[in-house]
Amino acid sequence: MIQRSYYFNDLQSFCTQTLEEILGQIALHTPFSLDQNSRNSFVHEIRLLQSVLKSIPSGSIALEYTIPRIGERIDVVIACAGILYILEFKVGESSYPRHAIDQVVDYALALKYFHQESYQKKIVPLVVCTHAPSKEFQLIMNPDGVYLPILCNDNTLGPNLTKLTNNLCDDEFHFKQWLISPYMPTPTIIEAAQALYRGHGVKEISRSSAGAYNLSLTTKVLNRIIEQSKQYHQKSICFVAGVPGAGKTLVGLNIANERHQYDKQEHAVFLSGNGPLVAVLREALVRDEIKRCKGKITKITSKRKVAAFIQNIHHFRDTYLPPSEQVPAEKVTIFDEAQRAWTKEQTAKFMLKRHVPSWNMSEPEFLISVMDRHQDWAVIICLIGGGQEIHTGEAGLLAWFDALRNHFPHWNVYVSPQISDVEYTQGKPLESLFMGLHLYQEKKLHLSVSLRSFRNEKVSAFVKSLLDENLPIAQQLYSELSLNYPIVITRSLEKAKQWVQNQSRGTERYGLISSSGAKRLRQFGIWVQNDIQAENWFLNDKEDVRSSYFLEETATEFDIQGLEIDWAIVAWDADFRIEKGHFKAYNFKGSSWKIVRKKDAQLYLKNTYRVLLTRARQGFVIFIPKGCDEDLTRHSSFYDGIFFYLKEIGIKELCLSEEQ
Repeated sequence: MIQRSYYFNDLQSFCTQTLEEILGQIALHTPFSLDQNSRNSFVHEIRLLQSVLKSIPSGSIALEYTIPRIGERIDVVIACAGILYILEFKVGESSYPRHAIDQVVDYALALKYFHQESYQKKIVPLVVCTHAPSKEFQLIMNPDGVYLPILCNDNTLGPNLTKLTNNLCDDEFHFKQWLISPYMPTPTIIEAAQALYRGHGVKEISRSSAGAYNLSLTTKVLNRIIEQSKQYHQKSICFVAGVPGAGKTLVGLNIANERHQYDKQEHAVFLSGNGPLVAVLREALVRDEIKRCKGKITKITSKRKVAAFIQNIHHFRDTYLPPSEQVPAEKVTIFDEAQRAWTKEQTAKFMLKRHVPSWNMSEPEFLISVMDRHQDWAVIICLIGGGQEIHTGEAGLLAWFDALRNHFPHWNVYVSPQISDVEYTQGKPLESLFMGLHLYQEKKLHLSVSLRSFRNEKVSAFVKSLLDENLPIAQQLYSELSLNYPIVITRSLEKAKQWVQNQSRGTERYGLISSSGAKRLRQFGIWVQNDIQAENWFLNDKEDVRSSYFLEETATEFDIQGLEIDWAIVAWDADFRIEKGHFKAYNFKGSSWKIVRKKDAQLYLKNTYRVLLTRARQGFVIFIPKGCDEDLTRHSSFYDGIFFYLKEIGIKELCLSEEQ
């Protein structure tokens, strides 16, 4: 049997075993030697548990249960009368720190969401701070079967457990089977990057039920193409497409991690033009490594290691600008969000600032030309999100095909048949795109299932139908997903804030997001022109005013694209409004709104809201202000159209009962 805990037994046997026997089993399975502090904590914990569990007639116990694949360990799991009790011990602690409470709730939710045998179980989290004051508790269960955390000390743990076990019961289950139950997590991109960097594979950290086009199959196809290119001295480019949140970035990080092999002269690198994503992932990996190494590595050393794994694409590009003819060390380059690479015109404007006149290449053409400097073989992997070009000058997929057709016809091109979707092709026929290319179609290069919204996989399709003004489909999809994935609307920002705070449990992250063009929300404290520091916003805890939790700083589409949070407030301004039944794009300049007439700019704004509405893993609230007819820049009609359109879809307005 897989050993997922350092110790497990039935309660009677546990209570009669000697301290040395139990400690011996723990020491046998822990990968680290027990220092004196750890040993003292275990001694206190075991003696207390043996004392209080004698009165409980039957059940099972596990010590140091490892949550598979992610690497976190639960101090104690007790199974009694069909109920799971999750205990987090803080030996010597004289208060109940928030991080300890959040920690045990996180464990309970991880089991509830992702542990197969725990899905239908009732779970009671307890925090045991041995020297803290006594606290009364109310037994309150959330709809998903996870109870509110109960706070205990040395003296109250026994009475509280007795009270709980006398009052709670459910269907009995086999504890040994529970211990080896499949665990199918859907980590955030930050958690996934950390797990990959620790040496886990993509198959380990993603659900096996992710659909036909799952991550492991896509990774397998990419590895086959790399090996084939290496063997036959070919140059190949692969386009991995998928819905928002499908795991494209995760696939790219996994390939970069797997093939980061200097000794095989292969070296792979993950490149992104998304500055916030690079900054957040790098900082997250550094913080995690320092925490795991417990002072054995400096922050400078860790930063240097991480920088070789994840790089900013613009720094990569600038290294190889003319007159340099340097050949990259990397044989495999992964370009994240490749649809955001610049057009020839945008690249030329930038190059003028770098004193490179007469530039005549798009960014895709130049990036391919850099990898084409290899004499033997090379592979480019482009991760493409359809409908996610959000900034002027972003070329989309078409520029890559144009560059290949006109300048690199000797490259092999691998795509999915689903690349025909209008979000990728902008309505142009495939025949014209693929003409003159060495084209190979691979179905598994399209990721069709969103992993971000693990509660419901239809969110991406719902958002698409909403933005496409496809009312019947939007209504149908909303009715299907809203029970598991709440989406609500409100005209009150305070209600929206209260809602996300009430929905969030443990360290589930919530935040306020809005379009960068939402310039008339200042009166609500939403100031999108104020730059945030993404590392602090996404990574810092509830005690830090710079974190998303404080709901003071607003992240825009540029800050959050490629990243995610659990619960979101999407603040909707008059830049994208409904007029005569259709979306209209506006830009606020000076002191008034100007209609956006350029087709590409209209598309960028539509894509901005696509990004915003697909950032939440568990649910979101849309805040639409009421407007003010005395203020011509905030007229009620600017906002009422979108509010009533969303109501027509069926989206529920937040009421007092839903705030609780």
